[in-house]
Amino acid sequence: MTYVLAEQRERDVVAAFAVYRQYLEANKSRFPISAFALATSEWYFDFTDRRCPHDSWFEAVRVEEPSAGQRRELRSLKMTIRLLGAYHDGYIELVYPDVFSYDLAGMHVGRGHGDLRYDEFRVSEQARVIHEIEWASTNQTSRWMIEASDVIYRWIPTEPGDRS
Repeated sequence: MTYVLAEQRERDVVAAFAVYRQYLEANKSRFPISAFALATSEWYFDFTDRRCPHDSWFEAVRVEEPSAGQRRELRSLKMTIRLLGAYHDGYIELVYPDVFSYDLAGMHVGRGHGDLRYDEFRVSEQARVIHEIEWASTNQTSRWMIEASDVIYRWIPTEPGDRS
């Protein structure tokens, strides 16, 4: 079930966020710490806050497969998404330290992904964070889904001359 993605927002955006907040609080003990703090912060869904990812633009995704062991046979997956903030005065990095699954579906992305429209955090049966992201472009909405041990947020201000 989703809470604040397209279908729920179309019906009643205020009610969708109220139900989402209830879901977060009801599952607080099951959520990874950083993901819960991010999802319940005052600023994350506040479109006037420069750190909010709403309307940010995709810059890059990096998928790494760290290894260990004598033959480097012990493997894991780490993912980092980099976004240009909506006000173009900083970058947002979302780091997923241990990724268990991901699906990066993009529709009509020949001119880019469009804006990060909305996203939400849920918790899986294994107490892993599920981060679902909606991208909005002129033609269609694309969706990404990442299941990970947690998500770590970083805000990186740009230099004054770097703003576009």
